[in-house]
Amino acid sequence: MIDELDFALVDALRIDPRAPWSKLAEPLGVDAATLSRRWARLAADGDAWVTCYPSAERMGVGLTALVAVECRADAVYDVAETLAGDPQTPTVEVVSGATDLMITVAAVEPRQVTAYVLDRIGRVPGVLRTRTALVERTLREGSRWREGALDPAQQQAIAAGLGAVADDSGPIHGRALRRAMTDRALWQALGEDGRMPVARLAERTGLPAATARRRMEELRRSGRIVLRCDASTRLSGQMLATWLLLDVPANELEQTTQWLAQAAPIRMCGVLAGATANVAANVQTHGTGDARRIEAQLGARGNARVIDRQLVLRTVKLVGHLTDAEGRARGYVPIDPWATP
Repeated sequence: MIDELDFALVDALRIDPRAPWSKLAEPLGVDAATLSRRWARLAADGDAWVTCYPSAERMGVGLTALVAVECRADAVYDVAETLAGDPQTPTVEVVSGATDLMITVAAVEPRQVTAYVLDRIGRVPGVLRTRTALVERTLREGSRWREGALDPAQQQAIAAGLGAVADDSGPIHGRALRRAMTDRALWQALGEDGRMPVARLAERTGLPAATARRRMEELRRSGRIVLRCDASTRLSGQMLATWLLLDVPANELEQTTQWLAQAAPIRMCGVLAGATANVAANVQTHGTGDARRIEAQLGARGNARVIDRQLVLRTVKLVGHLTDAEGRARGYVPIDPWATP
């Protein structure tokens, strides 16, 4: 049975995904042992989990693409399940509209995206056509989204001591690539369980425990890896997700994307390259009317034009985690931008 404490606990872990239970006890008004038991139940049921992924922009290497896939009507779910098993696809969604699937693809270089789209997606039985856009810049991503279960004082207490530190080292591509590959085992292990104890993380990576802890903390502070708490539909208030694909005039792009990045219903906002739309926004709302209000506010602010909207009908995979019809985690496929089709 899901209750208010479950909602509050998940929202607290959205703020600090690796917070010790002792840190959360006072803001949430319960003891640490109770929180530990609650989380164990939620995680075992697949209703909530903490995951991890690399930030291509902060790593200094890698990229993300959004690939819209059209399928035969009788093949949509089979195609989705097939592609969800690939390490190159962090997220796979069944959507409404002219497109059947929206797939996020992780790669190191653009040619890998091309190879994956042509040599992998294009050869899956039932696929009719694809449209690909590279994410040039991410203004907001899912780790910043909140359900709203906590008051400002609770949020402030949980966020104490957090904050990304800018990485000024300016690594050249080669050094960034070597460093990202070295850290791959660490963020893949945390992708499976972002709250994995340090001792277990050391076993998985082959690093001494002190080194594993230090490196994980360095990667978090620099923003090179992102930890994020996700939840099933039972713990997300039956939210509706809608993709808005926008054509924004170049002279309004910065202002529009900054506004979107600060809007509460926006889960993801990115600038696109290589497509008719130059901005993608994922809107989390309690109904389709709320999404239309975002569109109306956009229209009142300038000349941004919605050229496509897609309601997410089902999420088959979310940041590496395979999910069932109720959005509960049922498996994990490690994200690997280096994988080949």
